Amino acid sequence: MDLATGAMGSLLPKLAKLLTEEYNLQQGVREGVESLKKEMKSMHLALCKVAEVPREQLDEQVKHWAGEVRELSFDMEDVVDKFLVHLHEGSEPAENSNKLKRLTKKMAGLFTKGKARHEIADAIKDINKQVQEVAKRQTMYNVDGMVTSLPTTTSIDPRLGALYKEVTELVGIAGKRDQELMNLLLEGDDMSNKKLKIVSVVGFGGLGKTTLVKTVYDKIKGDFSCSAFVSVGRNAEARQVFMDILLDRNMKKIRDDLCINESQFNLSNERQLIDLLLEGLADKRYLIVIDDIWDPTLWTHINYAFSNSNNFGSRLITTTRIVSVSKLCCSSTNDSVYKMKPLSDDDSKRLFFKRIFAQESGCPREFEEVSAGILKKCGGVPLAIITIASTLASGQKRNSLDEWHVLLESIGRGLTEDRSVDEMMRILSFSYYDLLPRLRTCLLYLSMFPEDRVIMKDQLIWMWIAESFIPCGKANSSFFEVGETYFNELVNKSLIQPTYDELGSVHGCRVHDSVLDLICSLSGEENFVTIVSGTGDTISSEGIVRRLSLQNGRKEEGQTRPLRCESIGKVRSVVTFAPAIDLMPPFSSFVVLRVLDLDEYDGIKEGHLNLQELGRLLHLRYLRLSGHGITELPEEIGKLKFLQVLIFPGSTRLPSTVIKLTGLMCLRTDGGRLHLPYGVGNLGSMEVLNEIKVGSVSIVQELGSMHRLRELNIQFESSELLEAFVESLGKMQKIQRVEISANCEPQVSMDLLGEGWLPPASIQEFVMRRGVKLSTLPAWNAYHLSQLSKLALSVGVVRQKDLEFLGRLPALRILWLLSDNQRPLVVGAEGFRCLENVFLASKSPSQILFQPGALPKADQVTIEIGLRVAKEEAAGTGGYWFDMGIENLSSLRHIDVWFRRSGVTVGEAKQAKAALVDALRAHPNRPTLKIYFDVDIPEDARDEDVYTKDEESD
Repeated sequence: MDLATGAMGSLLPKLAKLLTEEYNLQQGVREGVESLKKEMKSMHLALCKVAEVPREQLDEQVKHWAGEVRELSFDMEDVVDKFLVHLHEGSEPAENSNKLKRLTKKMAGLFTKGKARHEIADAIKDINKQVQEVAKRQTMYNVDGMVTSLPTTTSIDPRLGALYKEVTELVGIAGKRDQELMNLLLEGDDMSNKKLKIVSVVGFGGLGKTTLVKTVYDKIKGDFSCSAFVSVGRNAEARQVFMDILLDRNMKKIRDDLCINESQFNLSNERQLIDLLLEGLADKRYLIVIDDIWDPTLWTHINYAFSNSNNFGSRLITTTRIVSVSKLCCSSTNDSVYKMKPLSDDDSKRLFFKRIFAQESGCPREFEEVSAGILKKCGGVPLAIITIASTLASGQKRNSLDEWHVLLESIGRGLTEDRSVDEMMRILSFSYYDLLPRLRTCLLYLSMFPEDRVIMKDQLIWMWIAESFIPCGKANSSFFEVGETYFNELVNKSLIQPTYDELGSVHGCRVHDSVLDLICSLSGEENFVTIVSGTGDTISSEGIVRRLSLQNGRKEEGQTRPLRCESIGKVRSVVTFAPAIDLMPPFSSFVVLRVLDLDEYDGIKEGHLNLQELGRLLHLRYLRLSGHGITELPEEIGKLKFLQVLIFPGSTRLPSTVIKLTGLMCLRTDGGRLHLPYGVGNLGSMEVLNEIKVGSVSIVQELGSMHRLRELNIQFESSELLEAFVESLGKMQKIQRVEISANCEPQVSMDLLGEGWLPPASIQEFVMRRGVKLSTLPAWNAYHLSQLSKLALSVGVVRQKDLEFLGRLPALRILWLLSDNQRPLVVGAEGFRCLENVFLASKSPSQILFQPGALPKADQVTIEIGLRVAKEEAAGTGGYWFDMGIENLSSLRHIDVWFRRSGVTVGEAKQAKAALVDALRAHPNRPTLKIYFDVDIPEDARDEDVYTKDEESD
């Protein structure tokens, strides 16, 4: 019931701020604010106590009372914010003070009436009792206390990477399931029967259907000429499913054969897309996965695209939670339904203990009995096991037998007797109520996003900040750093699943369908988020709309009218997802809007949305515009004095008035690069400056005024800017992430970074991309760089001693190293103790040799091999094609190899691949392999068993 606290957490500090000398309030107004502050604080204490009780355990009168106080807190904060906005607009102080006095008096009256209406004997007695109890623990529930309750630098639990692999193994890779599913897929695949076969995997949420199918898909897709994996979910459109199939990167051959490009799909209707698929797949052996189907009617439409007679042994896999849908998918006698089963007792125990104790044998004997009871109630469901285990893995609970017993008694009958949705939600709710109140609110905000969507981490954290969910950290922590701690904590609790960028860094998250069901249910009950996903043009809501998510998934033909709602004026957040931008009300409809995120808004076809009106959204903290038709932002943007985050398309011109936004903390593009206006040095609050390009020395010098900058992604348009850049970079003592590229000739030498810049101890990521390089590695102190976790460099020559220096970096997890080396490099067992993702390549590549004990935690390895050099070395030593010592990489799960074919024949390239496959076959982890080639292979020489054409390098 944590949402009952409403805006209290952010309101109380604002009331306290109003009482400072800065605002010079009149005596009567000051007394009113002081009185209101005391009463609201008293209510806050009571509501914090209520928040600790699960909703279903609360008395209905308590819930109703808490709801009214919550709404009053929102309204009161709006009053205060309006006053602060007027102050920034430069209105007369006396006028503003009188207005605040009237509004404060009105709000105080409403509060008193609201309190009086709910003084029902039993309810108020209970509330007063809670107030007295909580008053003794006031320090625990104040704003600063909410921050100190969490570690100041919470990072993602390093065990989770291995844990997610463990989950994958348990539901498919190392067990019997993947083989069972593959047997069904291969069944009947002989010379006499090559008809299309459909296999539908069915089971309730959390069993691992998607994980299993994705595992099998990755293992066998190389046996098919084209393939695609698409997620469907609720409220899906057949048209979008067809587009996703055709846009899959493994369907490039189909697109080429049909002579169509991606932009044409937006002009196609459902019938046209079906025809394209029928034509493109008619003579192909294909493998397509349609994941998470809910609607039988939707499947009927999807199936039209695969209804022709295909006699090439194609396979279609579907997943669903609904038995009737799985049977509908498998209407032919050639098809099969695969029913997912829970994990065995041994596998359940293995997963549970590994999450809590890092290894199965780590469980104390006295915990065995209670753990058996907990696992019985989890019913072998991986999602239930991992969420419960994550609750017990943190803090003092790991070693508290009493806490384990409390949890066991609380779960109820669990999933063993009744595997219903309600019981799954009940189990997941324990992880939810185990969170601190602010973390619960942050998690519930994810209900703003549709299912199956990758939610970008930075985008989410900035939204939390704009909504005042994140309290200010200690002196050395920014709002964003505290928010990043919250994000990592949700990952550690297994309530969100991390996603990674191409360099292996966590850049976003997904929410499991069952967890999304839970948070959508909770946010709906408390009127936290209003989701519009139908075709109507009004909102059906009993209360005032506070947050609006437009997810219109099935828009009827011609339905383009903006949404109408009487209570829309108090909306704080609006997020739209294509094609629901058409339902977005005019900007002038919103009075106190703090967050505005518009997906696929181009400013042209949405004629009712006037960009100039953005200047009227004076409360706005976060603004993201994503689209292709916006060429420039209006000058009125400069009026948004409270704006903290501005994200817009890279092709958009930035107005000069942006330098008035002195509270701006994040400025970035949503794809593309932006030119900064003169005067950006005024933006002293800036923390993130992303995707910028500079061609002026004066602009580069102004960057040195941004002393709070944590993240900088910059592209040079001239090599003459380097000296000024190194000087400015030296002033950024809080910098954590630096990414540098250049768009000029010749290539920019970054050697001054080794001579004129000593990286601060705060640096975590340093990435050099296209157009910039170093002659040699800088002579930096490895132990001074104790937080450096990601390094991507282009270096002329990497010597063996340079590799040894890199191995001494204590926190290095990701290393991408491109060089011009001619001689082999040896990776020994002495360094790289934390390295998980490594890319080693050379423009003139020689061999890489991994010695026994090398890279003990490396999960993903990408290397580049020059086949001509490898062939010559093998001939000189009388040895095999090449021997990289891959078998010595004990944690290896996936390896990508880029072959440079210059100087060898197609047949020799085949021999090279065969040698590599043989070397991996003996590896105990059975790592997956992808091979890429740097040149096109002639059509008549291509062998689908040897070359993965769709994954070749450009």
